[in-house]
Amino acid sequence: MSITITAFERSPDGGKGLARDTRVRWALEEVSQPYEVRLVPFPALKQAAHLALNPFGQIPTYEEGDLVLFETGAIVFHIAEQHAGLMPGDANARARAVMWMFAALNSVEPAILELVTARLLEGDKPWREARMPLVENRLRSRLDQLASRLGEADWLDGAFSAGDLLMVSVLLRLRPSGMLDEFPNLAAYVARGEARPAYQRAFAAQLAVNTRA
Repeated sequence: MSITITAFERSPDGGKGLARDTRVRWALEEVSQPYEVRLVPFPALKQAAHLALNPFGQIPTYEEGDLVLFETGAIVFHIAEQHAGLMPGDANARARAVMWMFAALNSVEPAILELVTARLLEGDKPWREARMPLVENRLRSRLDQLASRLGEADWLDGAFSAGDLLMVSVLLRLRPSGMLDEFPNLAAYVARGEARPAYQRAFAAQLAVNTRA
């Protein structure tokens, strides 16, 4: 059965790889699975056809035969479960890979998104000056914890896994802020993820959509 994912017709990031469809593209590239992309313009996100796939009107969605999924964590987990390449063979290592998937989306990404929101959407609010140090310090604390756990290792738990794929994808959102550079081992970790051929293919595919005439 063929796989179809949805993506923005024009991504808000202009093709920098921050849109969540890049995570799904990367996972499919890691496990060497072909896929098709259906591009969705912003107005269509709230229309019935798309809401039938994702009730929250977001991208990406994943379709394979009768199976329809939304939420990148669930999609990446499904891909990793169905195809070799993103999950360790050992049961305990497999459980830890799933743990890191949850950590990326539940423990790290919310703090990053809070910073993005404060900087981009609340810049004109009267409370911004007082709030920003609190937001930044909470995020630095979380990044310091992650950096300490990673140490000098290449990946979070032995070989590269779906946990690393999601964690790198989440940390990439920090690059515009410059905060990632405060943690050299995390910056190197992200760079290793970006250097993977599968990521390069996923990034190029997402960029091509956003730079076409």
